[in-house]
Amino acid sequence: MTKETKRSIAFIYKLIAGLVVFVGMFVVAMVFGAAETTVWDVWLALTSQDGSDKVMMLQEIRLPREIAAIFVGAALAVSGAIMQGITRNPLADPGLLGLTAGANAALAVTIAFIPSANYFSIMIACFIGAAVGSLLVLGTGVVKKGGFSPFRIVLAGAAISAFLHAIAEGIGIYFKVSKDVSMWTAGGIVGTSWGQLQIVIPFILIGIIVAIILSKQLTILSLSEEVAVGLGQNIPFIKSILFLVIVLLAGASVALVGNIAFIGLMIPHIVRSIVGTDYRFIIPMSVMIGAIFMLFADTLGRTINAPYETPIAAIVAVLGLPFFLFIVNKGGKGFS
Repeated sequence: MTKETKRSIAFIYKLIAGLVVFVGMFVVAMVFGAAETTVWDVWLALTSQDGSDKVMMLQEIRLPREIAAIFVGAALAVSGAIMQGITRNPLADPGLLGLTAGANAALAVTIAFIPSANYFSIMIACFIGAAVGSLLVLGTGVVKKGGFSPFRIVLAGAAISAFLHAIAEGIGIYFKVSKDVSMWTAGGIVGTSWGQLQIVIPFILIGIIVAIILSKQLTILSLSEEVAVGLGQNIPFIKSILFLVIVLLAGASVALVGNIAFIGLMIPHIVRSIVGTDYRFIIPMSVMIGAIFMLFADTLGRTINAPYETPIAAIVAVLGLPFFLFIVNKGGKGFS
């Protein structure tokens, strides 16, 4: 048995373990909340059309919310993993590098100037905003000679993100749409509907599938561009496709739940400590761990001060900021 085969078998066991934890966390997220429910109620909600109040509440309120958490957690984790791979920057994250801030600014502009815009139009605006935000950060980071260093990119990201957030806030105040904008920018999945999920989920699925298909090329890119060129990789094409995937995943996430940072930073580091540095393993495991983490954060937000909600963005920030400082202190190595 080759070493590669042994690694693949070991990964399958880890993926199965992750799937078990994921199912357990999903059940916990469905059971716990302001309204008291049981595992049996959850089972009925998933398998029948029982007309009781509890089952209806689970089907129409809690279930779409937790599905949103699953896909957003997966999307942000995968986009963070891709960013860290193609930039070889251990501090890369959609929230730290301007993508979510750009999407937020585009969201505010759309709500202010096109008040009749439907959900699909808002999501397209978020895609464009995410692309513009990331290009501003990357452009600012490489203005100076030798400027594409991890820490300079992070500083550029912080500056551009603050600027874009200020634009979003200014537009919200001036056009009196702050309340509408804050429903997204607070970073919550309250009120997620099945209609929204039907629009957003296909984009996230496409992004994740493309990321898995290109995971081998991403592994080579993460090691060295010179090696990738030597192996005949079309670097500009692969980077362009992966950049579009990042924009797709981050834009769809912001359109659904608003600005949530740190997930794309934390999850890839945790995953690398479990499966190593091969992106053929990192991407699928990031999907699993990202979904588990987001379910956990949402459950925490709904239960620590029930019946009131703690914004999920605040929960993630409280958990993510110490992790970010830990990564910085370790020189970007984290658990790897």
